[in-house]
Amino acid sequence: MPAKDIYHDTVKNALIKDGWTITHDPLRLRWGNDLLYVDIGAEQLLTAKKEDRKIAVEVKSFVSYSNMADLENALGQYILYRNIIEELEPDRTLYLAVHEEVFVTIFEESLGQMLIRKNHLKLLVFDRTEEVIVKWNL
Repeated sequence: MPAKDIYHDTVKNALIKDGWTITHDPLRLRWGNDLLYVDIGAEQLLTAKKEDRKIAVEVKSFVSYSNMADLENALGQYILYRNIIEELEPDRTLYLAVHEEVFVTIFEESLGQMLIRKNHLKLLVFDRTEEVIVKWNL
């Protein structure tokens, strides 16, 4: 099993504060002989509709020497996981969790906006100090 991202617990705490129940830590995905791990699986009961909302969250810190290298890895992993989740659990939505600074410096810029649009990228933006979710990019 891969090591947890440095912001794993921060995002997990933010989800709990936002009313989510953590159901998987990590969420295991099996495709043929391959076993993959998405950082967090969570559910939230929507009381008005009496139905569950299920998500999977891949946490990325973007702390390496290059934001572009981190972006390449994060996007590739996101697309791989999303495609598998769409086949195995079509009622679960995958999110890429990034902290506010990454969102502003990468995803609010033109390249980031194009990647969001072309790849149907769903982002969960968190405050790493307060451990809260500040934006859902649906």
